[in-house]
Amino acid sequence: MSAKNCHAVAPPAFQKLNGGPPARSFSPDSPIAVLYARSDSIYRSIPGCDVYDQHRDARTYTGAHPVIAHPPCRLWSRMRAFSTAPAAEKELAFHAIDTVRRTGGVLEHPAGSSLWPVAGLPGSGKRDKYGFTFGLDQFWLGHLARKRTLLYICGIEPSDMPSLPLTLKQPAHMVTLSKWRPEVPAIPKSMREATPLPMAHFLVHLARLAA
Repeated sequence: MSAKNCHAVAPPAFQKLNGGPPARSFSPDSPIAVLYARSDSIYRSIPGCDVYDQHRDARTYTGAHPVIAHPPCRLWSRMRAFSTAPAAEKELAFHAIDTVRRTGGVLEHPAGSSLWPVAGLPGSGKRDKYGFTFGLDQFWLGHLARKRTLLYICGIEPSDMPSLPLTLKQPAHMVTLSKWRPEVPAIPKSMREATPLPMAHFLVHLARLAA
């Protein structure tokens, strides 16, 4: 799926993980805030999303609507030793955690992010007094490559989680080139951090359940 054609993808009809309709109801257009989004964020195509990109300081958000938070991950990733980002950027992740706990919603970071142990967030499949962590593969939701992700979700119960379109297919691309599979092409750099539209709809659905 390319960045050009992903607008044509219809919103998924999510159901509960254990079958049947969601236990919590929500308005399909209820407002949510998307914090730390890209300037070309796909969320701009979804009604009701108030997007805070790099030109709009997400730390100024003081509203009560649930949020989707994508705090910068380069200083928390496995490749953080090679990042030239200012150290102060790490504080944005703590702001995102505080906001998700305050308003409800979901925080997304790559699997293996050091934010989880540093901030004391629960591991995948576990919870704390504010919420729980759920791990998924973005390939299930429109990413061209396998990209495992952690979600810290507040404001709903695990039983309220919508289902995921699981697949056993192997992706035709990788996030970066690998010496172990040199025949598999890497995705363009511009798509490594982009959120696929089905993934965005899934996160919006989670956030609206938390309203």
